Amino acid sequence: MDVFEMVADERRALADVLDELRSAQLSAPSLCHRWRVHDVAAHVVMVLQVKPAEFLRTLMLARGSFDRANDKLTARWAANPSARLAADLRRLADSRFTPPGQGPEAPLTDLLVHHLDIRRPLGIKRDTPPERLGIALRFLVAFKIPPGAPGPTLVPRGCLDGLRLEADDLDFGWGRGALVLGSAEDLMLAVTGRGEGVRHLRGGGAATLARRLR
Repeated sequence: MDVFEMVADERRALADVLDELRSAQLSAPSLCHRWRVHDVAAHVVMVLQVKPAEFLRTLMLARGSFDRANDKLTARWAANPSARLAADLRRLADSRFTPPGQGPEAPLTDLLVHHLDIRRPLGIKRDTPPERLGIALRFLVAFKIPPGAPGPTLVPRGCLDGLRLEADDLDFGWGRGALVLGSAEDLMLAVTGRGEGVRHLRGGGAATLARRLR
């Protein structure tokens, strides 16, 4: 299975989750700051449907703030019922859209993180294929954008300086310095700034990472 096929499989898996959620679960807070579970699902679909001209127009109205533009567009798509979002995810599952200059590892990572944004608060367990988690972690630790560039940082700048990350459930290690040890999922959440992941980590560098992400 190539990475684009993994992306398609993750979209369909997320659609399956949405089909099973009740109204109270869709309204529950996700791990994404200020977003409900339903909003996270809407965001995943929005990325596949928003036209470049619409995004640029929204970005201009948001005075160049990617985060505000993202919130506005996500809110627009969140007006759709979850059944429609799930249907759109299945219909668009094979889309090969990637952010400019990035490969399929980017949407795969985005989907894996957003899966957790939805499943963790709701207590929904899933055995994610380890290969996919390894791809996402390697993508995250290598992710770089120029200082001051617009767009999401994914990994808060400087948070991994002087740290070594190791997964205790798959073959992944990166960096030099104080050890940060935990599951691949918890590392992925922590690296993308989610406190839910940080609180499960161990090692001499875990407190340093937690402090940097406050």
